[in-house]
Amino acid sequence: MFISVLDLFKVGVGPSSSHTIGPMVAAHRFRDAVTMWLAEPPNRDAAYIHCTLKGSLAFTGKGHGTDRAIVLGLNGFTPSSLTERDVSELTQSLWHKSHINLAGDSKLKFIPCDDIEFSLEKPLPEHPNGIIFELLDSNRNVLITETYFSIGGGFIQTKAEIGQLVAPVKAESAASCPFPFDSARSMLSMSKESGLSIAAMKLLNEQVHTSKSQIIEGLDAIWDAMQVCIRKGLSTQGILPGRLGISRRAQKLFEQIQTCPDACLNDWLCAYAMAVNEENAAGHMVVTAPTNGAAGVIPAVLYYFVSHEGGTSQQVHDFLLTAAAIGGIIKHRSSISGAEVGCQGEVGSAAAMAAAGLCAVRGCTSAQIENAAEIALEHHLGMTCDPVGGLVQVPCIERNGFGAIKAYTAASLAKRGTGEHFMPLDNCIAAMKHTGLEMSEKFKETSLGGLAVSITEC
Repeated sequence: MFISVLDLFKVGVGPSSSHTIGPMVAAHRFRDAVTMWLAEPPNRDAAYIHCTLKGSLAFTGKGHGTDRAIVLGLNGFTPSSLTERDVSELTQSLWHKSHINLAGDSKLKFIPCDDIEFSLEKPLPEHPNGIIFELLDSNRNVLITETYFSIGGGFIQTKAEIGQLVAPVKAESAASCPFPFDSARSMLSMSKESGLSIAAMKLLNEQVHTSKSQIIEGLDAIWDAMQVCIRKGLSTQGILPGRLGISRRAQKLFEQIQTCPDACLNDWLCAYAMAVNEENAAGHMVVTAPTNGAAGVIPAVLYYFVSHEGGTSQQVHDFLLTAAAIGGIIKHRSSISGAEVGCQGEVGSAAAMAAAGLCAVRGCTSAQIENAAEIALEHHLGMTCDPVGGLVQVPCIERNGFGAIKAYTAASLAKRGTGEHFMPLDNCIAAMKHTGLEMSEKFKETSLGGLAVSITEC
């Protein structure tokens, strides 16, 4: 399975890749399916659309904006089309409509409060993030239906696709790539045999499907979006949306450390990472890296490297390509979905990717890069996803800062070594997968355990 760097890193909006971006994409795809069905007579009179959210999407969907994402997708909006829009204002205007407009003069009844159902019953067996769309007639007969699963990072699959293990992105077989590595072990072997870096192999794989100029343009656009997100977060104050009343802190922290001569690395990394995740929590533009919940780790480490250590444009490309190679392996062999394996799959994966990227741009060997990724992931194993109030604020915002710190530490530690180490990255990824499978559903983005139930609200 080939996962492009331009698919793993996507520009979209917060607060969640699996609970906001994925459902919006699914709703937009179902809208297209309905439009096609209506255009092919004969058919019965369609009356309205109904949507049922299952599993984690039902338990934390309101806090993560899943219902708002469904409304936006059914009304023809995609995540990338909203980066310059006031999403709250747009959603508010659409929320009070009773119909959605399709091609031509076609209209279908859709009342969000009535037609989006949060089902707290047993999740669908295929994946904890399930969405069932139905087109019904006036007698509630189902005309067409489709079930989608939001599998993390904004990727979606239908029930048929997930059953057949179809790749979650529009991708050809990795067998067509010059370096079709599907594990860290094969990646290291191919790097040794070819004499190429991980970034160089990843770039050559990308060029099978996309021109080099388009890849570089895409990487630059991703980095530009990351920088915009950090700078907006560092310059914005106020209270984040939701009933918790959490104040933004990145701006004040950044202001303090700018004038503090003894400000340390950790201060800078936390400021940058928290700036991103405060923007995410506000529903603003972020880059999935590899998810929205973990969107601050990679930008924070890369921004620090460029701003404080003089990183170049070429190094930015190498960082992102190396990070994507590691992220692709993790997604292929385990999961990046908090609803599936807990936060170890989100912030843990992001830290591993960031550590690998940082090692790469510091001139480390492929073995040292693999070691850095393993160290970072290893020290996130068992991390639960227990967002308080179903919001990506506590502990998510601070957690990205600590993920960035662990990534930087892992890269530094690996660089001091030879690349030889006891626990291979593949084994660590397998441990993460098995830990996630054995983890109680209470700790996998349902807000039914951990910190989410440790606060008494008046």
